[in-house]
Amino acid sequence: MVTNSRAEVLRRVRAATGGTSDGAAAWIGWNGIAREYRRKGTRERKKVLALLEDRLRDYDGRVVRVTSEGVGQSVAEILAERGVRRMVVPVGLPVGWLPVSWMPPSAGGVEFVVDEGLSSHELDGVDGVMTGATLAIAETGTFVLQSVAGQGRRATTLVPDYHLCVVKAEDVVETVPEAMERLQEMAGLATTFVSGPSATADIEMTRIKGVHGPRFLDVILIV
Repeated sequence: MVTNSRAEVLRRVRAATGGTSDGAAAWIGWNGIAREYRRKGTRERKKVLALLEDRLRDYDGRVVRVTSEGVGQSVAEILAERGVRRMVVPVGLPVGWLPVSWMPPSAGGVEFVVDEGLSSHELDGVDGVMTGATLAIAETGTFVLQSVAGQGRRATTLVPDYHLCVVKAEDVVETVPEAMERLQEMAGLATTFVSGPSATADIEMTRIKGVHGPRFLDVILIV
């Protein structure tokens, strides 16, 4: 049904333009666009990571740098500080990222619930979500989530009020074009771009958090 509807819309567009628009013509036009903007990063690695941290903090996100061995301890400390008691995690999240004392279904007073198709109502009943990320973009302070193991469904990261995201330093790129190039091979996956906690402003410029996703965000950067 969706495919047929799309084909019909395109047929009408072509008819309205005299039949000159088709897939081949579209690709010729797309490939003919001059791309003179900066497509590669120029900063050294330390400055790229520093830029990502600066952007995230500017958006009211919190960032902690740890080694791969220290992720579990950092998670325990962050969740204790947040007062979180119940966290949902996607299937495939590395067990090594959870506190060392973790044993299903709880760890250090925090219950970790694996998302195996939880309803929106059930997701609304947890304190937060913990995920990994496909990559992060330093220039925009954005991390990218996809529907893969360790990151999970889009609903899982949008309904809970708090998000704890673990990002590897090697997955941080400097520019948006670099990110798009990396994502080409996974273009068919559901993809969410997150730049800080969810926030929006109405016509009176009143800033409200949590309208489109979690109000609170912590990022663990593995270096």
